[in-house]
Amino acid sequence: MAVAKAQTTVSSKGQVVLPSATRRALGWGPGERLTVEHQGDTVILRRASPFKPTRPEDVFGSVKYDGPPVSIEDMNKGIEAMVRERHARGRY
Repeated sequence: MAVAKAQTTVSSKGQVVLPSATRRALGWGPGERLTVEHQGDTVILRRASPFKPTRPEDVFGSVKYDGPPVSIEDMNKGIEAMVRERHARGRY
């Protein structure tokens, strides 16, 4: 992937206009929520997740299972079977 270079200017309000070619290439439109990170003298913009961060304890027990207990071995067998099926369909 080639890196396109363009220049922009920080306004007196701290605003930066991203070049239209960059916005089009990334599919970013008006109102797009971005996260901003900086590492040394580099700024990284990423599309913000539409979901708020969650922790396991926030969702533990939120999905009810009404059936007999299933062993870890049986769960692993089910996962393996699904991966094999998807692989056979060219999904992996």
